[in-house]
Amino acid sequence: MAKPNFLFTLSLSLVVLFNGSLASRQYQQQGQCQFDRIDALEPDNRIECEAGVIESWNPNDDQFQCAGVAVVRRSIEPRGLLLPSYSNAPQLIYVVRGGGVTGVMLAGCPETFQESQQTGGSSRFQDQHQRVRRFRQGDVIAIPAGVSHWCYNDGDEPVVTVSVLDVKNKANQLDLNPRHFYLAGNPEDEFQQQYDERRDPRGAREHMGPEQGDCNNLFCGLDSRLVAEAFNVNEQLARKLQSENDYRGNVVRVEGNLQLVRPPRTQQERQEQLERERGRSPGRGSHYNGLEETFCTTRIIENIGDPSRADVFVPEAGRVSTVNSHKLPILQRLQLSASHVVLRDNAVRLPHWHLNAHSVIYAVRGQALVQVIDENGNAVFDGNVREGQVLTVPQNFAVVKRTERDVFEYVAFKTNDNAMTTDLAGPTSSVRALPVEVIANAYRVSLEDARRLKYGTQETTLTSARPRSGRWAEA
Repeated sequence: MAKPNFLFTLSLSLVVLFNGSLASRQYQQQGQCQFDRIDALEPDNRIECEAGVIESWNPNDDQFQCAGVAVVRRSIEPRGLLLPSYSNAPQLIYVVRGGGVTGVMLAGCPETFQESQQTGGSSRFQDQHQRVRRFRQGDVIAIPAGVSHWCYNDGDEPVVTVSVLDVKNKANQLDLNPRHFYLAGNPEDEFQQQYDERRDPRGAREHMGPEQGDCNNLFCGLDSRLVAEAFNVNEQLARKLQSENDYRGNVVRVEGNLQLVRPPRTQQERQEQLERERGRSPGRGSHYNGLEETFCTTRIIENIGDPSRADVFVPEAGRVSTVNSHKLPILQRLQLSASHVVLRDNAVRLPHWHLNAHSVIYAVRGQALVQVIDENGNAVFDGNVREGQVLTVPQNFAVVKRTERDVFEYVAFKTNDNAMTTDLAGPTSSVRALPVEVIANAYRVSLEDARRLKYGTQETTLTSARPRSGRWAEA
């Protein structure tokens, strides 16, 4: 009889210990979101590369710690190549400007882009590699954790992208520090400020490239003899992988043009457009026929900047486009989503909150007045957000945005693949769902005023601005 009692006691102890650990972890995570103020932040770390610039926001800032994200912006000049790398966390990349090609190296997938064997008598080596995808302004690119990718600007203008890494994602089993693992070159750490306690947290730090003798890609720590054996090459060539005397940085310039195996541009664009119109990846919603049809051919790009793809459109106020796991199934694996919003001048994004996600806002152009309200009714942010700044809106915090004379365009990254939003005003709002009697008694107003509150706004999500009073009129 002693054995059952012992097992019961042990089981009870494990339950208490597990619940205590879970509660402690939840308390720790929630404690990271206890702050009195949120700031609209500029990047505070800058790396100058041979063919581009990389800027990042300090991931140790309270708002990024709360959301569990890190943010980096990359500018790639024409003929600039972002060296292949992977991250410890899944990420969404939004293309702010420009276009080019990208490759995502999916382990175990076939090299489906192959040069023709008929070369007209030429002895040139026939290359083959995994699929190369085109991207353009307004695209969202989904990159899973641990999956390496590269990017090349084959256009005539700079490519500008903003990436959000979800370091609290379950796919990251390391710590909450964002990490990029480069396969080539001698790159600098995009988030170097988190390891440098001496830097001024308010001042931007500029880097001009790695110092002589440094080596920062994955091959650097390997014995060159082992590298030579792994690739079946001589040791001299193996040392090239370790990027000796390479000071070009994370983005390098390609001499001439990058020669890739890919369909003609118009043919590839038509193929990708057809995939987008189908609204699903091959293998999704049909018969599953193995790895190649479910993972290797999955779509990773969706455009949310094209006005014709808007989910909400109000001519006088603006438009909203959203990408979630219903439109881009790989986002279910990443547990991320995004929305693109354009507010016309004198327009309002109705006050709302996110039920199941944090929202990280990047201002693409223009500026707007923004208020963010916590559970105590305090404004943790009350000010302007302008082009190039980042603002985090924690889960369940209410937020409202209002433009004055400028068009305000922004992209919001969400930490859920199907982020849900509840409005505070309008036909689909919480107030509209209340009985008039409840509104009258809750706010101590007449039934007539309660009806005005309930039915006064007929637009959903966006509305044109009305006459203002108080501080909101001073712009």
